[in-house]
Amino acid sequence: MDQSHSIYFYLLMTIMAITVLISLTVGSLFFLKSTGSKRGNNFFGLLQIAFGLTLFHNILMLWGVFDAYPQWKFLPVYFTLTFPVFTFYYVKCTLYPQYRLKWSDFKHFLLPISQLIFFVLYFIRPVADKINGGRSFYNPFFGAFEQTIYILSFLGYLYFADRYIRHRKSHISQPIVQKQIWYLKKFVKVLLYLFLVHLGFIVIDYAGYEIFNINLQSSKPFAGMGAMSFTAMVIWLNIYGFQVLIWGRRIFPKQRIKRY
Repeated sequence: MDQSHSIYFYLLMTIMAITVLISLTVGSLFFLKSTGSKRGNNFFGLLQIAFGLTLFHNILMLWGVFDAYPQWKFLPVYFTLTFPVFTFYYVKCTLYPQYRLKWSDFKHFLLPISQLIFFVLYFIRPVADKINGGRSFYNPFFGAFEQTIYILSFLGYLYFADRYIRHRKSHISQPIVQKQIWYLKKFVKVLLYLFLVHLGFIVIDYAGYEIFNINLQSSKPFAGMGAMSFTAMVIWLNIYGFQVLIWGRRIFPKQRIKRY
């Protein structure tokens, strides 16, 4: 591993590491949360843990851990394809706490589950196989094609999450539910803006490498800002999750769901 790092690199790594710890802690607490929608809480917990572990993966990449210790390549802590699905179902199950998952919902989880299986299978393979293969342009789980699926699906699921929020808002007049909707709308809106910033770095990096044959990741300022753009998304999840855990308990009270 390259040890010639500046103070700014160590500062960035510190911020990212603290963000990971907070994300995993707050995400875990959502599984224990007794107020609000239980299914919504579970999906937000999964979302936050998935973001936190993926940020941990980015830290390992920036440190050069996978190059120095190839046996750790494909450590199954990379979950980009879960972000869209978990975000959508958090919003949906929070807006409609009586909603129960059906077999028809399973199709939404095929790509996230397949991505996890891909990483597990590659992680247990011999080191030589890890060095020579795995990440490729057309790989739907780890590569340029995966990034395309991640981008398009995240934008699509955020759009439909917003549609659910707008529909619910137009049909409900209770003040407490309107407040819940305001929280969810703020959550989705800020996440979208931060994702668009992150998307800008992804597109610029891809265009520079594929079109102009320029490796922008070799530029430490660009690589640092790109890493921070993803970290900002996780920080927002931490802030929102902390809000819901503390004073959001008044906004998302314990649900009483009718059983049929």
